[in-house]
Amino acid sequence: MPGPDPSRLAMPLGEAIFTQRAIRRLKPDPIPVEDIRLILEAAVKAPSGGNGQFARFLVVTDPAKIAEFGALYHEAWWAKRRDFEGWTKPEDIPADRAVSQSAMRLANEIGAAPCIVFVLATKGGPANSVITCAQNLMLAARALGIGSVPTTLHPQVMDRFKAMFAIPEDIDFHFCIPLGYPRGNFGPTNRRPSAELTSWDTWGNPAPR
Repeated sequence: MPGPDPSRLAMPLGEAIFTQRAIRRLKPDPIPVEDIRLILEAAVKAPSGGNGQFARFLVVTDPAKIAEFGALYHEAWWAKRRDFEGWTKPEDIPADRAVSQSAMRLANEIGAAPCIVFVLATKGGPANSVITCAQNLMLAARALGIGSVPTTLHPQVMDRFKAMFAIPEDIDFHFCIPLGYPRGNFGPTNRRPSAELTSWDTWGNPAPR
């Protein structure tokens, strides 16, 4: 079987970066296995500390398993809102918190996603050597017209999550990334300009203009 064809990720890098955004509304249409394989090959090309290659991936496309996980994710999402915001029901979320409203919709709908990739790591694998893989994964998905968003879980569901997918104890969880064709559009994104976030040579010195 021929390997994945990286030329299919020929979208200009600048276009991919500047139009990538969190896609939380996903179509149920299945993603071809060859596209998932290509996305994963892009993910494993990311740099890691000492070339430790700590990241591991669990891909789930079985609708029954995704639906089962969806209930667990919904519980985890509300547990995080309870801990950080004191929210316990939809009416608690302010109408002007658009991102939170969108994230709640994902919590309600993730059980119908066509694919979920769990980004994991060998025990103690540092997050800063796993985040790079997750970003490569999502940029590759963008180049193929597939939406994604990085999400996490809550400690209260972690044991059940690992049991659900028979994940060994020596494997750590980092990200849950649902994948799917977007119901909506990619970027442009709304981000603060880099000049507001950057110092030059000494903290507080503005960047050259």
